[in-house]
Amino acid sequence: MRIAVTGASGLIGTPLVEHLRAARHEVLRLVRRPARGVDEVEWNPVAGTVTPGALDGVDAVIHLAGAGVGDKRWSPDYKREILQSRIDGTQTIARAIAQLEAKPAVLISASAIGFYGDTGDNEVDESSPAGSGFLADVVVQWEAAAEEARQAGIRVVHPRTGLVLTPAGGALGKLLPLFKAGVGGKLGSGKQWWSHISMRDEIAALTWLLTADDVSGPVNLTAPHPARNSEVTTTLAELVHRPALLPVPSFALKVAVGEFSADVLGSQRVAPRVLTNSGFTFTDPTIADSLAAALQN
Repeated sequence: MRIAVTGASGLIGTPLVEHLRAARHEVLRLVRRPARGVDEVEWNPVAGTVTPGALDGVDAVIHLAGAGVGDKRWSPDYKREILQSRIDGTQTIARAIAQLEAKPAVLISASAIGFYGDTGDNEVDESSPAGSGFLADVVVQWEAAAEEARQAGIRVVHPRTGLVLTPAGGALGKLLPLFKAGVGGKLGSGKQWWSHISMRDEIAALTWLLTADDVSGPVNLTAPHPARNSEVTTTLAELVHRPALLPVPSFALKVAVGEFSADVLGSQRVAPRVLTNSGFTFTDPTIADSLAAALQN
């Protein structure tokens, strides 16, 4: 397949592109600077432009670009950037492929389990309504921004990704150095559910969705067995052979990272119902599996 990818140099995009190329797919990387090779396409999501004709003949698009939710403290300006980067990028890609004479079969447009808000102990799946809060509001608008592609008859999939466990970044990237130093512990009460997924399952699921022709709309990309934060931290401590004795109080997290602490301390018990019903098999279904896979790299 000929596959265009935005966010190709990001946390998920980098190993995804490597995987797709290893599987002998032709990958076009969308970049926000002048293209430097035949495998690059210049685009400007703020201006809403993609190099004319560059996406002709593309079979699929995987759109991952957007400002990192946990990269900076949530100031009003950065919250606007988180939202606008997702709307601008998604609308730009959706419009560009909707206008092609030969349209791609599928747009896989990234999303997040933030859609559900804090669900406490209640399990949610793709049929559940949107929750409340900043991230839930962002995701609702983010997914809606792909409407032009849907109206053009393109199959649109929104992979609602959970906590991707990789030492390269994200939650595990921040926690791992602390645990290796022996100063890690549960966050807040530790009772909150973390819906995780290993990087290799994330990549496998995105690849699966390229050809899962009967799947469209939201798809939860989370392992089938979410874990409480206390189990996550205990398992991580065991794997790095260090104690987990120092819990991080809720108030300390709020001081350290501001409003983003609500996402860390919130509980999301998410089931990947659509993905498993489509026939996908997880390599790392439990938190022990996901963490072990992450620490092998």
